[in-house]
This record gives sequence, structure tokens and C-alpha cells, in this order.
Amino acid sequence: MRRKLRIALVAHDNRKADIVDWALNNAEMLSQHRLFGTGTTGTLVRESFMKRGIASDITCMHSGPMGGDAEIAALVVRKEIDFAVFFIDDLNPQPHEADIQMLLRQCRIHNIPIACNRYSADLMITSSLWDDAGYVPKDPIYAPFDRKAFEESLKVKE
Repeated sequence: MRRKLRIALVAHDNRKADIVDWALNNAEMLSQHRLFGTGTTGTLVRESFMKRGIASDITCMHSGPMGGDAEIAALVVRKEIDFAVFFIDDLNPQPHEADIQMLLRQCRIHNIPIACNRYSADLMITSSLWDDAGYVPKDPIYAPFDRKAFEESLKVKE
């Protein structure tokens, strides 16, 4: 991949080992990009890379419950994140659920790809679209749905 991406790394406590393992499995690729992590996640990835002699550019925000998810969301809103990896613990409640939902919502609104599991993270980080100059993601359309007009637009004109 030639294009340098700005990638957010976020993981809940019970998923931190998983995201560190994912990052190590993708270290060669991730080391070519600018990484942003919530406090503990970013620190764990940075330390794991350092122990293996992997150079990296990782900016650590606050811990998620202390505003880190909101800081990452702000980067998304400012178009300073190209891709997010957020390994969520869906089996346990989180005290900062509102911030989590805000981050997920901002990624959806601003059309930022967000991977919430290893498989989707692998698919997204290896996508050839990152270097396809002809590919321009379309912004989401937020407009009232007019079924009749939609059906008319689908008709083949003869």
C-alpha cells in the first residue's frame, strides 16, 4: 500500500489482547501508517511493537472512559481518520456506552470504514481501494425516501 493512512485503534478491556494480536499480525503494514489509539490500547500496541523492534507512529489519546473514544470521534469528524478498528466487548456493559455509540455513529455519518472484528479489519486493511486513485467513496445520502421516485429511477429507458 502506497498511501499513508490514519488508522484509529480502539478496544475494550476484554478485547485488548485480541487487538494487540491483530496489530502484531499486521505490523508490517501498520508500521507504514499513522496510528491513533485510545490510551491503553495505543500504549499496548506501541509497547508490543517496540519489544519486537517494529518502528511505529502511534499517538495515544485518553483512555476510552476518560474521553478517548470522544477524541477519536472528533478526529473522524475532522476527516483526520481514514479507517478505524474498534474491537468491542459485546458481552459486558461499558460505563461509557454513550461515547462508544457516538464514535460508531460518527464513523457511519462521515463514511469512515470501521471494523469491529478481526475478519472485517483484515478485509479493510488489505483492500486495494486504498490505492485506487479512481475510487472516490460516495458520501451517504440522508434524505426522505420517495419510493415512487426511486422506482421510476430504476426503470430502463427505451
